[in-house]
Amino acid sequence: MNYLAHIYLSDEDDFIKIGNFMADAVKGNQFEQYPIGIQIGIRLHRFIDSFTDSHPVYRQSKHRLHEKFGHYSGVIMDIVYDHFLAKNWKQFSEIKLEDYADTFYKLLQNNYEILTDKTQNSLPYMMETNWLVCYKSLAGLELILFQMDHRTKNRVNMPAALENVNQFYTEIELEFFTFFAELEQQCKIELQKLRNEFCYYH
Repeated sequence: MNYLAHIYLSDEDDFIKIGNFMADAVKGNQFEQYPIGIQIGIRLHRFIDSFTDSHPVYRQSKHRLHEKFGHYSGVIMDIVYDHFLAKNWKQFSEIKLEDYADTFYKLLQNNYEILTDKTQNSLPYMMETNWLVCYKSLAGLELILFQMDHRTKNRVNMPAALENVNQFYTEIELEFFTFFAELEQQCKIELQKLRNEFCYYH
C-alpha cells in the first residue's frame, strides 16, 4: 500500500499517522529514538507491508504487471491500490478527501522537526502537487507513476503500466476491495496489540 492507505489505517491518531507515513525512511531499530506514537506508526507500517506482500489477492493483482515490470510491479500496484482507495473514498470516510489531505499536510507542518530528512525534503512537493488527492483520477495516477519512475531513474517506464491497469481495471478494483477489507480488520488487531505493548491509549 502507498501513502494514503498507510495514513488512513492509522486510526486517527496523529503520531501514529506520522510514523506510518514516514516509516520507509526509518531503518532497522532507528524507530526507537522516536516518541511512542511514532514508534507504533512505524511498526504498523511494517506490518502493513508484510501483510500486503504475502496476501494472495494482492499478489494476484501484482502478477498482472510482473512480466513487464518485474520487481517494480509491487511498487506500481501499491500506487494503483491507493488510487482505488482515493476513488472510492466516500465509502471509507465521511471527511472529504481534500479536507483529509489538507489536515494531514498541516499535521506534518506542525510536527516538522520530528520528521525524517527525507520526509522534510519531499513535503513541499507533496503539498504542491496535492499527492494524496491526486491519486483519485487516472490522470493523477499517471502523474504519480511518472514521478515515481523519475525517482527510480526511469528503469521500467512505470506510466506504461496504465495500459495493463486499464485492461484489467474492474478486476483489480474488485481485488482491492476484497484485500482492503481484510487489511483494515488485521490493522485494528495489530494496533491494539501495539497499544497494549506500549501502554499507549490515546
